[in-house]
Amino acid sequence: MTEPRLEHSAPAIDVQDLHKSFGENEVLKGIDFHVDQGQVVCVIGPSGSGKSTLLKCVNLLEQPTSGRIFVEGIEITDPDIDVDKVRSRIGMVFQQFNLFPHLTVLRNLTIAQQRVRGRGKAEAVEIARRNLVKVGLAEREDAYPAHLSGGQQQRVAIARALSMEPDMMLFDEPTSALDPELVGDVLDVMKDLASEGMTMMVVTHEMGFAREVGDKLVFMDDGVIVEEGLPADVLSHPQHERTKSFLSKVL
Repeated sequence: MTEPRLEHSAPAIDVQDLHKSFGENEVLKGIDFHVDQGQVVCVIGPSGSGKSTLLKCVNLLEQPTSGRIFVEGIEITDPDIDVDKVRSRIGMVFQQFNLFPHLTVLRNLTIAQQRVRGRGKAEAVEIARRNLVKVGLAEREDAYPAHLSGGQQQRVAIARALSMEPDMMLFDEPTSALDPELVGDVLDVMKDLASEGMTMMVVTHEMGFAREVGDKLVFMDDGVIVEEGLPADVLSHPQHERTKSFLSKVL
């Protein structure tokens, strides 16, 4: 197993001619895509366009059918690479919160630190508490997930990912399962991360967030990237009819 050597001068994420099929259904049809270090890239598009599949391929939660993916200069699609070692540098936040219901908030944040990172309990707790402060939930460390709102659970999920001290964060529609009044608190946490220079790839339908925080906006449809550019340019002056049609329905 090859020990990965991260190159922090390389793009954070570099996707080359990525294809992904499920049986006869080709979901990704030759994606070329990159995220630079410290960049916030937002991916939008209709349901079924391949956005979430692209995101899951980036840390090999889905195995690409063909193509190459590099994370900080390492080809994670190389069969000889230690994927877990590379994946540990990538934080992932899902639409569903995936918290352990039988564990307290604090334990949800420390368990992977201890088992995957090999940290002692005291260090894991210190890092967890620091990240709970960051997401505004320091006072809820002894609560169980069932006693938290959806927005609070999602902020705990973000704090859990941050506790692994990743180089980048992937967000798969992190607010789509939330009641509208809870969305703002989660987006505020993500804005803070962006302002601190965290590299982020965000699949989202929150156009205001994309416009305000994104460095690049990517519009996908039917398994291809149709258009990409500065968020204000794509949202205000889309160049392609498919982009115009989609934005006319969501803006």
